[in-house]
Amino acid sequence: MSRVGRKPIPIPPGVTVQVTDTGVDVQGPKGNLLVPIPPGIRFEVKDGQVLAQRANDLQKARHGLARALVNNAVVGVTKGFQKELDIAGVGYKAEVKGNAVVFNLGYSHTIDFPIPRGITVTVEKQTHVVVAGNDRQLVGQVAANIRGLHPPDPYKQKGIHYTGETLKKKAGKAAATAKT
Repeated sequence: MSRVGRKPIPIPPGVTVQVTDTGVDVQGPKGNLLVPIPPGIRFEVKDGQVLAQRANDLQKARHGLARALVNNAVVGVTKGFQKELDIAGVGYKAEVKGNAVVFNLGYSHTIDFPIPRGITVTVEKQTHVVVAGNDRQLVGQVAANIRGLHPPDPYKQKGIHYTGETLKKKAGKAAATAKT
């Protein structure tokens, strides 16, 4: 059996889990999520825990994945998820205006990034962006889309990068620094 798929998912207080034909419905203080169930995997709720079971060994690859998706939903409706991004560059900044984030990233125009439903984006000090929500996949995708607006430049290190991400700085042309 899958090591991840075998582990039971504890249900914290204030969270309700219902198994339906189409998926697992998880409701908690931060909202509700519906996780689709792959074919050949079934879930059951026993003694305050959710257990994932597979029909046969053909479902090995999906067993751990399905359990991890349901666990992420349980964590999401209790604690939530967040990704932090930093903006580096002279004059580069962001601000939240209504239901969109407006970025000034050194282009001739501003970039309006619409905020999807279920996601909250806060901007601190105009250069620190925090993306938060209860759906781990959606939070990661929105953060990746924001980073993709202006990925960090390997030469000058300007652009949007994740907080704590280590960037390798490349040297410029050797001819530019050498004197003849």
